Amino acid sequence: MSFLIYFILLLIIPIFAQMKVKRAYSKYSKVPASNGYTGAEVARKILDENGLYNVKIEETHGVLSDHYDPTAKVVRLSSDIYHGHSLAGTAVAAHEVGHAIQDKEGYTFMRIRHKLVPVANIGSNFSWILIIAGMIFSIYNLALLGVLFMAAAVLFQFVTLPVEFNASSRAMNQVVALGVIDAGEERETKKVLDAAALTYVAAAAVALLELLRFVFMLTGMNNDD
Repeated sequence: MSFLIYFILLLIIPIFAQMKVKRAYSKYSKVPASNGYTGAEVARKILDENGLYNVKIEETHGVLSDHYDPTAKVVRLSSDIYHGHSLAGTAVAAHEVGHAIQDKEGYTFMRIRHKLVPVANIGSNFSWILIIAGMIFSIYNLALLGVLFMAAAVLFQFVTLPVEFNASSRAMNQVVALGVIDAGEERETKKVLDAAALTYVAAAAVALLELLRFVFMLTGMNNDD
């Protein structure tokens, strides 16, 4: 019964988060922003107002594939956001610029997340192999190594949360302070940002549940020995 509940949670949490963000994006991508700016123009305005003239803006393929690349110093916006004039586009563009501002100011959690990337990548790609191999061949230390790598990946997910929430907070402050949105659009803009943040919360929750499952399995393995 407990395994069934666990399995249901693993399915429901990310599905709910994805539905939430898609619903919010779909709704507010149809609402034109009163400023008439495209997402690219919003991003450029906020970047310039913060002295980030060196940060470029590029169009990228995909839906909601928007991101900031701290290595290349580029804000990449999906086509709908880049060219669109919607309220959703304004929110998403401002959020990605929020990451650029974090980078400029050396935001602590962003620096920590960047340092965790190599270990988190190993954890995401190889932890399962190490854990399963360790359990199949009854090699406790091998399974433990896999769990430790998975824990690093989970830590990365949780460090990502303050990075994303802070970027959204910066985005709201910028679009309000610079007059990019009017007072009547603040609530809707925040809804888009909150829905996007929920996907990261869901990812962290699912990652933690997976880690706990393997920790319990590893504990049972050690007890058997």
